[in-house]
Amino acid sequence: MRTGDFAEWTRRFEDERERRRAEGDPDWARGARLDPAVWAGIQRFQVGEDGDGANLVGKADQAGDGDYARAVRLFVAEERNHARLLARLLAAGGVPTPAGHWSDTVFVRLRRLMGLRLELLVLMIAEVVALRYYRALRDGTDDALTSDVAGRILCDEQRHVPFHCERLHSVLAELPRPARRPVMAAWQLLLLAASLVVATDHGPALRRLGVGRRRFVADVVSSSGPVVRAVLSPRPDAGTNTI
Repeated sequence: MRTGDFAEWTRRFEDERERRRAEGDPDWARGARLDPAVWAGIQRFQVGEDGDGANLVGKADQAGDGDYARAVRLFVAEERNHARLLARLLAAGGVPTPAGHWSDTVFVRLRRLMGLRLELLVLMIAEVVALRYYRALRDGTDDALTSDVAGRILCDEQRHVPFHCERLHSVLAELPRPARRPVMAAWQLLLLAASLVVATDHGPALRRLGVGRRRFVADVVSSSGPVVRAVLSPRPDAGTNTI
């Protein structure tokens, strides 16, 4: 796929939408039983997934690439579906859906102050952290419904990362070449900081999922290398998962 050609991404998002419709929802009636610390972590991630995406969609529209704008709308729809799945999972366990969390409020306000380039860089931090969290949630519990929901979300996130990498490659190409690598080095430092915050905030849940704080942070940081290479490479293979 050529850098900047997002018509194929639109088709992929649409194909995935149809696949989800054909597959249907998980079996919510079987319920879910988890440790309270794990439920608390799911509540916080549900808040993070919940949002209308209007700010990102508006910036995508302003970028002047109709295919990209359509793909972004489909991406936002998948994120909102994640919030719905997590809310249904919480309900299946008799756990309330929270109204909000301070970390999400800070994250959203920060993104809204930025242009598309910086917003995508911040969004990518959340996406890379989410990859490790949902993998831990899928593999670290014996609850079938939870593993099903986490696996579905993880599958989507594994497509979202290369999607954003392709657009970041395009927008960073607008910068002078000597500035591109320092930008991504700064991004990696912010990713480290974010992973430390998440590991601290979700420490009890991560332990119960079989992932300690240090391992979680180390895994998130190590996963940043392929992302940086995809963003900075002359012709990234956006059709292949980077994580």
